[in-house]
Amino acid sequence: MAPPTAVLLLLMVTAGCLADARPRPATDGARRTLLANGLGLTPQMGWNSWNHFQCDINETVVRSTADALVATGLAKAGYTYVNLDDCWADYQRTKEGHMVANPKTFPSGIKALADYVHSKGLKLGLYSSAGTRTCSDRMPGSLGHEDTDAKTFASWGVDYLKYDNCYRDGTPETVRFSRMSRALKSSGRSIFYSLCEWGYMEVAKWGGASGNSWRTTGDINDTWTRMLDNIDRNDAYAQYAKPGGWNDPDMLEVGNGGMTYDEYVVHLSLWAIAKAPLVIGCDVTGISKEALGILANAEVIAINQDRLGIQGKKVTKYGNDLEVWGGRLTRHRKAVLLLNRGATRSAPVTAAWPDVGIRPGVAVEARDVWKHETLPGKFTGSLTAAVEPHSCKLFVLTPVPR
Repeated sequence: MAPPTAVLLLLMVTAGCLADARPRPATDGARRTLLANGLGLTPQMGWNSWNHFQCDINETVVRSTADALVATGLAKAGYTYVNLDDCWADYQRTKEGHMVANPKTFPSGIKALADYVHSKGLKLGLYSSAGTRTCSDRMPGSLGHEDTDAKTFASWGVDYLKYDNCYRDGTPETVRFSRMSRALKSSGRSIFYSLCEWGYMEVAKWGGASGNSWRTTGDINDTWTRMLDNIDRNDAYAQYAKPGGWNDPDMLEVGNGGMTYDEYVVHLSLWAIAKAPLVIGCDVTGISKEALGILANAEVIAINQDRLGIQGKKVTKYGNDLEVWGGRLTRHRKAVLLLNRGATRSAPVTAAWPDVGIRPGVAVEARDVWKHETLPGKFTGSLTAAVEPHSCKLFVLTPVPR
């Protein structure tokens, strides 16, 4: 039975997270007093076990992944977090109330694993839930154990926490997720905090006071339709993203095989311009040359990691299939993505200067970041390119003298 309204309000006030039906954006002051971990100045980059391995993970997989991130050059490209998702812990807590690694799959323990990952110049992430169990029901959640777990994670050298929303007790997300935020702040270690709240209670409007990123959607899967649906839902909250806190439409599926090469190019391009976390979800130990080329594209990554930290968004739509996305970058540049969602025909897509925030009369140089070439000539007023079905063109536009 739900608690009386007065009791619920008291709980929310005590947690410092009283919210009306339309939570307001977190102020910088709120972020400083509650989170203030100095992390996430650009969207996080790394790898997560769930999309490919789900519960079939062990310490050998994680160590091999860390090795592969370094060997492939992905670590140098910026993918530095190695994140264990669900199923890493034993089924129950110890008698003393502590979470421990599953002794069959992680016999060396998480501290030894963190030491190994750190020795490669990388960072280790773990997973828990703001409920009594995690989503797999194979390990305990952290509800009611926030301080203990945060201190345990810190003692192991954990650098990142993905915090899910399963087996909740009816307490509002604003309360449960904030409890872990305070616990992490008091743990003695700076730990990146990723809220996997699924977009409930419009998390983008309050997540910045608690975490470094927040899931605005349900889980992604390796299909064109779901990938686009997630980025569309995420787009509605562009105004709430900024350095230190990012909207998260879920992890990357590039390399898992469910989409075509061009569709994966669209996937990474949209995540890049939207300043979404770039968290690889495939098996990097066996990654194809094509998938590696997509994920390691330095010019695309640079758009995502631009220090201005402004989320690009959809600015124009032509019919059902053709779209223009745009976003501001440092040095007065613009990122512009021309997208053809249609499945049957190539079509010209035009980015007009007023739509992408360029003043009339300004001339630009256009850099195609997938072809790694600058288009000949200068452009004024608009930029048009033919885009194939289920494909995109991604440009960086730089003002130049006329």
